[in-house]
Amino acid sequence: MSEQDSMSLKESSSDPRYPNSIGTPTSTPPQGQNGHSRPKGMGAMLAALGVVYGDIGTSPLYALQSSIRNVGSETHPAHAWEVIGLTSLTFWALMLVVTIKYVILIMRADHNKEGGIIALMALAQRVCKSNYFRWVFGLIGIAGACLFFGDGIITPAISVLSAVEGVEISVPDASPFIIPAAIIILLGLFAAQALGTGKIGRAFGPIMLVWFITIAVLGARGIMLHPGVLLALSPLEAIRFIVTHGKLSFIALGSVVLSVTGAEALYADMGHFGRSPIRFAWLFLVLPALSLNYFGQAASIIHDPTTLANPFYYLAPHWLQIPMLLLATMATIIASQAGISGSFSLCRQLIQLGYLPRTRIIHTNPHEEAQIYLPSLNWMFAFGSVVLVIAFRSSAALASAYGIAVTGTFLCTCVLAMVVFRRVFQWKSYAVGLVFGFFFIMDGVFFSSNVMKIPDGGWVPLSIAVGSTLIMTTWQRGRQLIRNMKKRDAVPMGSFITRLTQSRTIRVPGLAVFLTSDPEMVPDALLYNLRHNKVLHQTVLFVTVQTLDQPEADPAERMTIKELAPGIRRVIIRYGFMEMPNLPLTLANMAEMDFDPIQASYFTSHDLVFRSKVPKMSLWRMWVFLYLLNNATSISEFFRIPPERVMEFGVRVAI
Repeated sequence: MSEQDSMSLKESSSDPRYPNSIGTPTSTPPQGQNGHSRPKGMGAMLAALGVVYGDIGTSPLYALQSSIRNVGSETHPAHAWEVIGLTSLTFWALMLVVTIKYVILIMRADHNKEGGIIALMALAQRVCKSNYFRWVFGLIGIAGACLFFGDGIITPAISVLSAVEGVEISVPDASPFIIPAAIIILLGLFAAQALGTGKIGRAFGPIMLVWFITIAVLGARGIMLHPGVLLALSPLEAIRFIVTHGKLSFIALGSVVLSVTGAEALYADMGHFGRSPIRFAWLFLVLPALSLNYFGQAASIIHDPTTLANPFYYLAPHWLQIPMLLLATMATIIASQAGISGSFSLCRQLIQLGYLPRTRIIHTNPHEEAQIYLPSLNWMFAFGSVVLVIAFRSSAALASAYGIAVTGTFLCTCVLAMVVFRRVFQWKSYAVGLVFGFFFIMDGVFFSSNVMKIPDGGWVPLSIAVGSTLIMTTWQRGRQLIRNMKKRDAVPMGSFITRLTQSRTIRVPGLAVFLTSDPEMVPDALLYNLRHNKVLHQTVLFVTVQTLDQPEADPAERMTIKELAPGIRRVIIRYGFMEMPNLPLTLANMAEMDFDPIQASYFTSHDLVFRSKVPKMSLWRMWVFLYLLNNATSISEFFRIPPERVMEFGVRVAI
């Protein structure tokens, strides 16, 4: 891929055929990020529990069990000190990766109060002067985003499956129904996405609060069975396990990392709740609850090795196991919902930045821009999750596919954070090297240990990530080739305006909006309209949409208007990469003129791409690009333009 495919988030013009900009209706003053007010105080912390901590909060269902199975089983139990060592590794993974790396350090790197790997990528690119390194950082960000998609498909499958497996303890005869039940729950979960998460979202926080309090109490109850498990608080126990087990400890780290899945969500959802509520919830509720539960599971396994079959559910007394099964199922659904919603938001950002073709985006809440639904992505995720449940058939087997997506994202975030803390926060080079060098080595060890699981399932997220990256780079390459070809034959705006004022072109009543990617060039739609209809409207707007390398555009800089000739204006509209489009409503706020969205006519061109005699793309990439191009959502739907007001002209382009 050439530097012309640079994945930078620089402020750039967007082609109306492939819009990479999203806009918030400017008639509604923004009350916070994404156009809605954030919850505050305890309400924000409660909301964060439901959205941010669903994934990492349900890790006790399978994480410690998967780790201990590397050194022992129900019939050949691990030694007590081995269980304590693995528990210590789990506890210090929570402390180092989540508490220090994400909660204390990474969450400082907000981009206009927004977080996530795309925002971090934007920060890194903004302070980089080299186009080559901007391309490199863009590729790293996209790789991390693609791994997140893999994580988003696996999370619902492993979470729901691990919760439903608890029925085997109370009702052993129900084992044959575990897979069908998990599939039904998953299909119901994905089908419910079309309804939106507004109403159910208000219930997420209280349910997760009950979940964390319950697992903390059960963990404390389990610790009483073997109080010596508290030795795991010492990092020396973790070091002892690593030293004495050598290669086996390296393999075990691939399972230990399951305890920190969902750490990226703390950073990604910072824009919705703010930094303080997320930090407060982690430090004073989530971290203590998770630690107590892991320690309780370890104590139970030491006391009775047969509980390794399902240590989480064996912590509860028999009369509480059915209620715990129901609570765990609700918690895993919430965890899955958080991953799905995060994938929707990430996909929307990638669309508006031009890395993916436009697709149908449905707003499920008229008052909150952040609540969206992408039907095509939703059902692709549903298909992938169901296939994984059928193929792997247990959460323990599926765990092999889980870790590599998580650790790969950790590595990408760590590299981008090095750049941001060095250039933005002005840390000394040695400080960046010591702090993030340590985390990079740690993440590298976690990733390497999961690489060994590629034959057992690790190939799943890697395949998803590689496939997604190829799709994005192919789309970018195709768009760049089309832009180059059209720019070569384009008519400069200045010379056109000069000739127009000297011509006898008939001006007819009405308002015409011509969408153009380059404000300095005449749009193809205008040339075709003049060629075929021989007229020009009395009022003409050349509209160019630009995406900024920030989550939201400053309202004062939202729109720039310049009069080129009597009745002809150039309009540049700017949106941040976290905003949604509504072009007619944005234009209606122009103070310079009376704009009626219902009366305006919109003109654009549609590219009819075919393979040139000297092709600039390989045949398979051409097929992929044409498939994406032909299945992209119509421009009227994407920009919320009334379809009956749009006129498209077909333009043949050879690449």
